[in-house]
Amino acid sequence: MSDFIFSLNATVPIFLIMVLGWFLMRIGLFTKEFNKVADKYVFKVALPVLLFKDIATADIRSDFNLTFVLFCMITTTMMFLAIWGLSYICIKDKTQVGAFAQASARGSAAVLGIAFINNIYGNSGMAPLMIVSAVPLYNILSVIILTFSADMGKTEGVRNTSGRGANVKKACLNVIKNPIIIGIFLGLPFSILGIDIPVIPLKAVTSIAQTATPIALLVVGAGFEGAKAIRKLKLTAIATFIKLILLPLIFFPFAIGFGFRGSELVAILVMLGSPTTVTCYIMAKNMGNDEVLSSSIVVMATLVSSVSLTGWIFVLKVMGLI
Repeated sequence: MSDFIFSLNATVPIFLIMVLGWFLMRIGLFTKEFNKVADKYVFKVALPVLLFKDIATADIRSDFNLTFVLFCMITTTMMFLAIWGLSYICIKDKTQVGAFAQASARGSAAVLGIAFINNIYGNSGMAPLMIVSAVPLYNILSVIILTFSADMGKTEGVRNTSGRGANVKKACLNVIKNPIIIGIFLGLPFSILGIDIPVIPLKAVTSIAQTATPIALLVVGAGFEGAKAIRKLKLTAIATFIKLILLPLIFFPFAIGFGFRGSELVAILVMLGSPTTVTCYIMAKNMGNDEVLSSSIVVMATLVSSVSLTGWIFVLKVMGLI
């Protein structure tokens, strides 16, 4: 019961903030121009600063485990590429491929990870190491997928004259220039070398970082278009099932086989089975992909995750693995 209450405490407030954003948009307090500016602020400032802080302040040296790091990196790469490939084959409307693939694979590892493990074990456990291993790849692979998918959308039904090489070059440039990726890689030296950020800059960074999640959630709620989302309900439900159920079901046996237990398995659960992160909506909208589908998946996955995460914790406890 305590796990269920924790899951509700972790997910329901997120959903309520999105509902508030939707309500404020409907009564005219938020405008489309405000949403546009807030999108850019979150994408270019708040989220990069949040991820910089999470990475820079993570103590990965004391708990470093090469097998765990490689498992997180390889699993992340496999699930992103597999979902992207299958999405391209199965989804007829290619303008939806990028949003679907990203939202089906990318969870709230950085936002929920440390809090979730802290609640269970009283410390952050392996969450910082999982974040350092997986989150940079989340963003790199998302940029690549969204770049190619945006091109597919623009050239659907038209011969692409720019060539594959131009798309690869564009994807590489988008990775290098992406503010979120820049924030992550600026934070890595602090984490790896154990460099402490001075108190005054850290307080300023923390204040900016704390604006990322609430503003992003308000923007998702404000931009949520119910009528359009209902027309995409099938893809939304499939993506939610993949994110919360199928990925843990596929990869947990391998994690258990590698001998991961306790906080390692909970960190892997957060990586695989946490709800779709609000960053998916922000990046999809800023990179010319389907933001309506993205916001729909974020909303549904957040609602369902309170039940699914509780279920996975229960199963792992019953099996004596955590």
